[in-house]
Amino acid sequence: MQSLDFTGFGLNGPLLRALKTQNFNTPTPIQSAAIPGILSGRDLLGLAQTGTGKTAAFALPILQSLSLAEKQQRPVVRALIVAPTRELALQIDEHIRLLSRHLGLRSATIYGGVGRKAQIDKLAGGVDIVTGTPGRIVDLMTCGHLKLQAVTHFVLDEADHMFDLGFVKDIKKIIASLPKKRQNLMFSATMPAEVAGLAAAVLNNPLRVEAPRTEADNPQIEQKVFFVNTGDKRSLLKTLLDDPAMSRAIVFTRTKHAAGRIAEGLCKDGNEAEALHGNKSQSARQHSLARFRSGKARILVATDVAARGIDVTGVTHVINFDLPNVPECYVHRIGRTARAGASGIAVSFCDDSEMGHLRSIEKLTGNRLIVAGGTPRETARPAARQPGNRPKQKNRFRARSNERARPAA
Repeated sequence: MQSLDFTGFGLNGPLLRALKTQNFNTPTPIQSAAIPGILSGRDLLGLAQTGTGKTAAFALPILQSLSLAEKQQRPVVRALIVAPTRELALQIDEHIRLLSRHLGLRSATIYGGVGRKAQIDKLAGGVDIVTGTPGRIVDLMTCGHLKLQAVTHFVLDEADHMFDLGFVKDIKKIIASLPKKRQNLMFSATMPAEVAGLAAAVLNNPLRVEAPRTEADNPQIEQKVFFVNTGDKRSLLKTLLDDPAMSRAIVFTRTKHAAGRIAEGLCKDGNEAEALHGNKSQSARQHSLARFRSGKARILVATDVAARGIDVTGVTHVINFDLPNVPECYVHRIGRTARAGASGIAVSFCDDSEMGHLRSIEKLTGNRLIVAGGTPRETARPAARQPGNRPKQKNRFRARSNERARPAA
């Protein structure tokens, strides 16, 4: 049963004051399911996407545990949180700082793309909690600047995305360097075989919790598709963005080059647009995201680096300039709109070469996208849904998330 408020978890006064300051009153389902189990010391496997409140679900019990433990004169790393992207690592650390403001705990973020010295100096001064990306964690661990022998809490966030980005070797190195006695928490949006195998190897009799609804099932997101020739996508995008109702939009592209080129073209047309992709320096990426968050830039053109973990309020539209070739990415992309109970619109452009991607997306989500314009040359799309006749594949995305963790073959 979902707790009516955070006081029912037995959290200490400083944490409750921090929650009140941020107007966090009612726990989300994932928080109600996860927090009691984590507080009891159990390992946990959480099936949850961004926007479900999973950061607070693991941060609150970890902060409670660390604050109650005997404090050392010089803080040592007792909690290690691993995230797949720099943006997500920074966002997690920001949540931790806000929640721990009355506890006297110290945190640090470490990630690549920037110089190492400032991060090394921060670690040398002593920190309780480290949030970082796999490559930089391994780098500073190997050089002796990041010491993990006192870690009591280990969090692996967005585990499926870790595999997508090829971080599995770094993850295994990190796990091998941790103390045997620790609490392990793993979160993943989906549960493919490789993630299930890692969960079986790392987690000890874990509590399994799941956010009840996927972003693709969000009735607040209206999902549309335009069938358009590749060469006409730019003009269609410009036409759509001329609508003042698109007060804050994220445009997703498949490649870094396309993101930069489209953002540049939009700026030449008089739009305030920023690009966010892996070829930009970390400072440039933070600057782009800050301008979009503040409203100084109305449009953010991004690759899938921004699809997970970026929580910007007030995004009215998501536009898939290119359909993703991994259907799960579609779910994460459209989840950038309709946050916190608001409504939103997801628009996808589909050329002839992307019909297979569209079919995969519709099969995964069980939703047939509304045709807003154009006609596909290839007509083999899923049959239209008949009133009162829900397709059998409707819950396939949820069913995949429900697979039990099992060792890889």
